[in-house]
Amino acid sequence: MPRLQLIATAPMGLEAIVARELKDLGYNDLEVENGRVTFAGDFKDICRCNLWLRTSDRILVKIGEFPAKTFDELFEGTKALPWEDWIPADGEFPVEGRSHHSQLSSVPACQGIVKKAIVEKLKQSYHTDWFQEIGARYVIEVNLHKDMALLTLDTTGPALHKRGYRKLVTEAPIKETMAAAMLQLSRWNASRPLYDPCCGSGTILIEAALMGWNIAPGLRRSFPSEHWRIIPENLWAEAREEAFDSVQDDEPLQLTGSDIDPQAIEVAKAAAKSAGFGREITFNVLPAAKAKPEGEYGCLITNPPYGERLSEKNEVEKLIRQLGNTAAQLPTWSFFAISPTKQFEHYFGRKADKRRKLYNGRIECQYLQFLGPLPPRKR
Repeated sequence: MPRLQLIATAPMGLEAIVARELKDLGYNDLEVENGRVTFAGDFKDICRCNLWLRTSDRILVKIGEFPAKTFDELFEGTKALPWEDWIPADGEFPVEGRSHHSQLSSVPACQGIVKKAIVEKLKQSYHTDWFQEIGARYVIEVNLHKDMALLTLDTTGPALHKRGYRKLVTEAPIKETMAAAMLQLSRWNASRPLYDPCCGSGTILIEAALMGWNIAPGLRRSFPSEHWRIIPENLWAEAREEAFDSVQDDEPLQLTGSDIDPQAIEVAKAAAKSAGFGREITFNVLPAAKAKPEGEYGCLITNPPYGERLSEKNEVEKLIRQLGNTAAQLPTWSFFAISPTKQFEHYFGRKADKRRKLYNGRIECQYLQFLGPLPPRKR
């Protein structure tokens, strides 16, 4: 199989987490940049990474990179790349684009130039002047940054946070990729209780269940590259079989969530049931003040409301104080919260042991970590 340059795109602030995931999967020669981690792989690795990565947005194949200060340079550089190796005569190949700090700043114009160049290259290979584009989908992206053009193929389709288990959504839920990152940055593992007192649609708890049972997050969904002729079908079958064989569903889970919104709890229950955790996760309609986490050495991990409207800020401050009161009553527990509130520690009543800047969507937040004692080691 040919060696490829693959790119795992990463939400801002999560590049190191994506890199750590790739290392855990056995990929060691990594290049970490803003928004992406580049690594070497082959067709099998396209399948494995799409199935297994929890915090990345998508897996791209790097087709080529070259300087492009003019439309002629963009056209000729694109045309020189081996598109015929990837795109068949009936392939659908839309072009997406972005441009930052580059002379070629018109994204629609750059998309048109790239599309035209690829058509010209495919004309030479397939000896036709017309492409119906009725076959498998090959989404191309031209990314211009400081006058360098990066051309990639998207193997993922809908972003990886779309796991396939969620049928309904509540207002502004946290993405599954961010929830997985919060869990990986915490000290939680399947042997410890987990509680989310602002669980909303249950994302953090469902992601914890997937991690606790070692279930590949992409196992329930499909990818456009499954239909690419260049990738042998047996590789996808082998990757899925490996993922199924890795499931450890005999691990007992202690996962509980509550929320003051009954509708959100109904959505959470439906999502948990769809994901296969209808019995493993307990949901209750409760205000945060009445949350009663059970067990020792647990983790409370939550994404509390942000109070973006002025009228809500007092409610958010009150909620954070309630979380602090809960923490004071649970000396063996650790607490983790993502929030844009600058005075979170003041209202919580305790200085965080660790802080990390993360972006929940476009909102700059702090991931605050209040660490309790680790569970005693079993003899």
